[in-house]
Amino acid sequence: MTRMPVVFAGHGSPMLAIEDNETTGEFRRIGEEIIAKYGRPKAILAISAHWYTDGTFIQSTETPKQIYDMYGFPKELYELSYPADGSPELADEIQKILGDKVQVDNEWGIDHGTWSVLVHMFPDADIPVVQLSIDGTLTSKESFELGEKLSSLREQGVLIFGSGNIVHNLHRIEPGNPGGSTHTREFSDTIVEAVEKRDDAKVIGYEREPNAPYAVPTPEHFLPLLYVLGAAGDDKGRVFNNEHSMGSISMAGFTFGLE
Repeated sequence: MTRMPVVFAGHGSPMLAIEDNETTGEFRRIGEEIIAKYGRPKAILAISAHWYTDGTFIQSTETPKQIYDMYGFPKELYELSYPADGSPELADEIQKILGDKVQVDNEWGIDHGTWSVLVHMFPDADIPVVQLSIDGTLTSKESFELGEKLSSLREQGVLIFGSGNIVHNLHRIEPGNPGGSTHTREFSDTIVEAVEKRDDAKVIGYEREPNAPYAVPTPEHFLPLLYVLGAAGDDKGRVFNNEHSMGSISMAGFTFGLE
């Protein structure tokens, strides 16, 4: 079985799901590159910022719900369907790896942090998807270490996919600013450089950066990157979609092991 790469995507606005632009084109390119070089993943383990819980939870259903966890968007967005199957087998394997540190919860589903990106990466929705929640009780280092434990899934053909934003401050949105504010650019540049150098300690310690209170006012959108970094092992990081939007959002994404 081919060892799958690892991906972190900056997902930004849910509207990305129905847009066709440079950002979504890069999602498509990465999906195509994964299939061309490694074959179709056996399953996708998705770690989305939008399932932020007290404890670690996993889905085990064969038919996960599609969650429309956003409000005030065009009807077309709520009509988009991404009918991927679940994978009880993958959920069982994760339970074996994490033991009593994880519980099954099928009340959630595949939220827009996951499907708004996967609809471009793997548009046929023919790869089973299992979501793992972001555990808000863990420290940054513990989040990284949990990702390390999941790394072995890659040897089984599982694509580990994190979705969030390394800068995400909805209270400081600047609708007239298509790029990033100074705070956004400085923090994003620091994290991108650290990921590319695999200076994991700097990324884990992101809260010590001077722009962190602005860039990461709440941790849920940053933490998927730490899970992904842990799962990446020693693989090099490569940045994509390294742009900013609406002043206070960084769209930077990374691949690991996609050589």
